[in-house]
Amino acid sequence: MSSDRQDQPTELQENFTLRMRSLGNRTVLYQQNVAASLGLYNNDFLSVDILREKGPITAGELSKLTGLATGSVTSLIDRLEKNGFVRRQNDPNDRRKVIIVPLYEHKEEVSNTYMPLHASMVKLAASYTDEELKLITEFLGKASDVLEEQIHQLSSKTSSKSSS
Repeated sequence: MSSDRQDQPTELQENFTLRMRSLGNRTVLYQQNVAASLGLYNNDFLSVDILREKGPITAGELSKLTGLATGSVTSLIDRLEKNGFVRRQNDPNDRRKVIIVPLYEHKEEVSNTYMPLHASMVKLAASYTDEELKLITEFLGKASDVLEEQIHQLSSKTSSKSSS
């Protein structure tokens, strides 16, 4: 019976996946609007968010995480540095590498932009019990892992197509 369940998703499972796609779409649209409100290109702001999540990383790592060519990442970092969102720091372990350090968290315009969303999400979270929040948080972590794997698979296919 469990194989039938995997082969044929239930109506509830289908509705769940549609809601997840809808949330993903709205997240992308929100990020595009945040980027525009800060006067940034969407890829620039996506990189800012990656740096927020990952912390200081090399330009090469940022290139891999964004899927952007290294030359594009260099230009992106130049723009972000010029606008005070990041700074370059020499890698103490390898003088050939530069670490990109995020600075944007202290920028008032960024915190002002995110504060309404943060307040609304805290209000939403307060409507759940601690046990429910633990489950939701666990789910979100696992969903992020699934998406990360799918991104990796898609980027691998794209790389193999472009090299053929």
